[in-house]
Amino acid sequence: MEQVLCQTKGLYRDFPRKGGPASTATHYCPGCGHGVIHKLIGEALADLGLQDRAVIISPVGCAVFAYYYFDTGHVQCAHGRAPAVSTGISRAQDDAVVISYQGDGDLASIGMAETLHAANRGEKIAVFFVNNTVYGMTGGQMAPTTLIGERTSTSPHGRDPQECGYPVHMCELINTLHAPVFVERVSVSDIAHIRVARKAIRKALEIQRDKKGYSFVEILSPCPTNLKMSATENAAFVNEQMEKEFPLGNFRDRSEDATPIARAQSVYAKEELDRIFDLRAENTAVPSVDGVAGGNAVRLKIAGFGGQGVLSFGLIVARAGVAAGRHVSWYPSYGPEQRGGTSNCAVILADRRIGSPVIEQIDVLVAFNRPSLERFIGDVREGGLVLVDESVGAFEAPAHVRMVFAPAQRMAREAGSPKALNTAMLGVLAACGDLGLSDAALDGGLLESFGARPKLLDVNRTILTLGKEWGTRHLA
Repeated sequence: MEQVLCQTKGLYRDFPRKGGPASTATHYCPGCGHGVIHKLIGEALADLGLQDRAVIISPVGCAVFAYYYFDTGHVQCAHGRAPAVSTGISRAQDDAVVISYQGDGDLASIGMAETLHAANRGEKIAVFFVNNTVYGMTGGQMAPTTLIGERTSTSPHGRDPQECGYPVHMCELINTLHAPVFVERVSVSDIAHIRVARKAIRKALEIQRDKKGYSFVEILSPCPTNLKMSATENAAFVNEQMEKEFPLGNFRDRSEDATPIARAQSVYAKEELDRIFDLRAENTAVPSVDGVAGGNAVRLKIAGFGGQGVLSFGLIVARAGVAAGRHVSWYPSYGPEQRGGTSNCAVILADRRIGSPVIEQIDVLVAFNRPSLERFIGDVREGGLVLVDESVGAFEAPAHVRMVFAPAQRMAREAGSPKALNTAMLGVLAACGDLGLSDAALDGGLLESFGARPKLLDVNRTILTLGKEWGTRHLA
């Protein structure tokens, strides 16, 4: 007797894991439903001729390694953020078939808001929601879909609705919205259920093929490992307990009446983004060596309170570096407060490509207040420069650094623009010579930052000059 083994369509022949040889064994546990769901999606993509158009979004969860299996495009994203990423791809690539593959912890917990809003907008996305009532990847904690009385690692005595609320019914929630085209709940607990699931998955992908809008398929799936059951017991649990809480069936199918979504040129398209950010090829700066002694990178940390112009200072320096033909990175860090919170940014100017925007050793620290000075001065390298505003008061500098106290606030205030203290501080820094940037490059940074507001540009040019003059007189 001849036996013919065929590769599942839509999936790779081998599933190589990181650092290991090619293998046909998956990383899923025995009895897990993900493998079955993968097979159904892969076959549908191949049969419908959609593999070259398909992009699968796999956020945090057991299916995070979907790129090992599906022979399609892939994008991974942060926990719960698949709807946002899917929306961007769908709108930027109108012909793409976008598949969001998410678990119950990912979609119905941290991703709940994004899920509902994407559905409410009717985005061209096929969502496959794998519901096994637990956080599978991280150890079987209680999920939004955990049943009343169900024991998990974080509900060892069973889910108590008075403490933790009731299971979330995603199909029912999605079905209250006007825009979705197709909503169905299926199961992969046994062969009979898998046949129904196969039809629903194909229908969801046909809707994407035809650009008709949002489709949502919830799939009840076994998780024997985390539920501590045998495969047989878990199948019975899905059929007898999960189905009682989450009834199977089609909630909506408007695919016959739905018309293809025809959007105008999307603002997410590459050409439009290039226009908005002025990234046309003829305007793109080509980095070149700028003449810093030895060709070394200059690493700056600028820190202070929100509202002191910390981030703007860094941007002006970064833009001046671009004007000088240097490789540049600008890496901001700030709190949620609009004003008064902590704020800092790291700027690197280099004559070669920058591997990371994170700074470990600081060449130049610009501190606008005492807390920032105390926080970062220990990271300044030997011989590095520490530039602070005189308002920080007396401070004993470590012996290995150069320290300059500048009257930046006072200069800006006397010039009639107290908010421009950052530009005054930049002028002093320019006089120190540590940046290795010419006057023309610094003016290019100001022009890029304030060119659309001529009055502000003139004021900042004046204050920059005042800072440079003060630095030249007092630092000689």
